[in-house]
Amino acid sequence: MSDLGNKSIMAKNIKYYMDKNNKDRNQVCKDLGFKYSTFTDWVNGNKYPRIDKIELMADYFGITKSDLVEEKKDYSELNQKDKKEIDDYIDDMREELLQSQTLLFDGQPADEEDIEAILNAMRIGAELVKKKNKEKYTPKKYKNKKG
Repeated sequence: MSDLGNKSIMAKNIKYYMDKNNKDRNQVCKDLGFKYSTFTDWVNGNKYPRIDKIELMADYFGITKSDLVEEKKDYSELNQKDKKEIDDYIDDMREELLQSQTLLFDGQPADEEDIEAILNAMRIGAELVKKKNKEKYTPKKYKNKKG
């Protein structure tokens, strides 16, 4: 079955571009001259807009009509390779911190519990940076492919 005409995909994409552009329903309706109740039906996936309305929204958000009507793969999600790279990085940092004992708290070397807390924070940071970079640097030609 084609994703074209799928109300839930359209609703998800409208919400995504509203959020990305910091627009609420009232603002979009005001800017585009849509009835609030009609637009709400689109955003909730109850109804599907006509092609002229899809074109207005695409122009408004600076995107293509297909960006609104087709389901997109989220390229910012981490795959197994990404997770393995982060695991390897954290493991290397763990070894370095445990062996070097250069991380001090009140003049005392950090214990394993302190190091694990620091590594957990580093893992969260590494995952966020990896996701952000994937979103930013994935070529548009791959983002536009369905997958």
